[in-house]
Amino acid sequence: MGDPRVVIVGAGMSGLCMAIKLKQAGLHDVTLYEKADALGGTWRDNTYPGLTCDVPSRFYQFSFATNPGWTHLYSPGPEIRDYLERIADRYGIREQIVFGTEVTAARHDDGRWRITTSRGPDEADFLLTATGVLHHPRLPDIPGLDAFEGPTFHSARWDHDVPLKGRRVAVVGTGSTGVQITSDLAGTPSRLLLFQRTAQWILPAPNREYGRLTRAAHRRMPVLDRLGYRWHEAVISHVLSQALIKPGWQRRLIGALCRRNLNKVTDPDLRARLTPPDEPMCKRLIASGGFYDAVQRPDVEVVTDAIDHVEARGVVTADGRLHEIDVLVLATGFDAHAYVRPMDLTTSDGRTLEAAWQDGPRAYQTVALPGFPNFFMLMGPHSPIGNYSLIAIAEAQADYILGWIRRWRAGLVASMAPTADATERFNSDMREALPRTIWTSGCASWYLGKDGLPELWPWTPREHASMLRTPVFDDFETTG
Repeated sequence: MGDPRVVIVGAGMSGLCMAIKLKQAGLHDVTLYEKADALGGTWRDNTYPGLTCDVPSRFYQFSFATNPGWTHLYSPGPEIRDYLERIADRYGIREQIVFGTEVTAARHDDGRWRITTSRGPDEADFLLTATGVLHHPRLPDIPGLDAFEGPTFHSARWDHDVPLKGRRVAVVGTGSTGVQITSDLAGTPSRLLLFQRTAQWILPAPNREYGRLTRAAHRRMPVLDRLGYRWHEAVISHVLSQALIKPGWQRRLIGALCRRNLNKVTDPDLRARLTPPDEPMCKRLIASGGFYDAVQRPDVEVVTDAIDHVEARGVVTADGRLHEIDVLVLATGFDAHAYVRPMDLTTSDGRTLEAAWQDGPRAYQTVALPGFPNFFMLMGPHSPIGNYSLIAIAEAQADYILGWIRRWRAGLVASMAPTADATERFNSDMREALPRTIWTSGCASWYLGKDGLPELWPWTPREHASMLRTPVFDDFETTG
């Protein structure tokens, strides 16, 4: 059938991965639409102080393009963005990206996807979305938020023109972002207030620096990069991933490490306020080497009273106290359930994505949707995104998608979409496996969907990769 026309939505990590895989397979009629003016996805949008990946650098990289120059065990955000920029240039992907262009809608008609963008129409044989998970900032529903007279911004829209030194700064949120900001900022403002709704467990993770000799050795002997990748993959897979999905020594070990780490807080009252009511890992596990040191500084205050409202001078808590501040930072996370939305997708028979997902996002094996031919997702619903390298997940999904595109190219199929029965069977198997995971132990987290179950992969990431390596062709409706 010749080479297909492929459109990828998003030029972040997973979009670049997909484009590289296509180019390596000899497919060149590929366009990436990126609504921003630069690539990088979440590593472009987030530039807040202390931004660091919580997956080891040697594992948070493409297996086919390792980087010997990482400076730390956990990469600072700017290094990851620079790495993605270099990868895009090395593989010639930048010229395939149309920047400043948003895909707003797409309709499958006469065997092709008719795509609407902010610059005009386009068509494709395959539509692939790589829109990420932590993409749409979530703003808190706090009365009077607009009344504050000082600068207010979300952590993913950091305003670097706002001076912080010697000022009174409030951070709302104690997820991974709030912990990283607090750890880095402590000592810069004259007063740093951290508003905590729920305490979080912190896994001790000192960020060791890689010395000049270590980096030189990795440049001269690429095998060290490959060994480092496999080592970190094995440790995370055999310890952390196992702890998340079933009880055992791994879960007990990580819980013990978190509880021991909390004992670094010497003040009994502060330690009590920082003690979570739930089990370690039932929310996304936070890794930090400096948070407990930061919150014990005399110029840092952890506020556990609920926020009642915001007024011109600052934040008022439920006890009636006014916390006067100069700058308000909202580290309140993202809408992790949006996936490809608000893009409108419609099939040839008029079925919409909104209708398909009216009860919550569902997919077939994290990558495809019944009734939506020649459409695939990277980082789709129930992808294994909990404390694992998303780059490794993207590679597995990209290889799976490439397999279907190769079958189209060889003339074996003209269109493909999973059956509704196969999709329901897959989701039913996941629902049955979820109760043994730590995420269903009773705590509220952004993992949970409308049905109260986590939209996460309930097995190991290695099982996810194994599943995608062996496509079940009978699970698909095909033509041609």
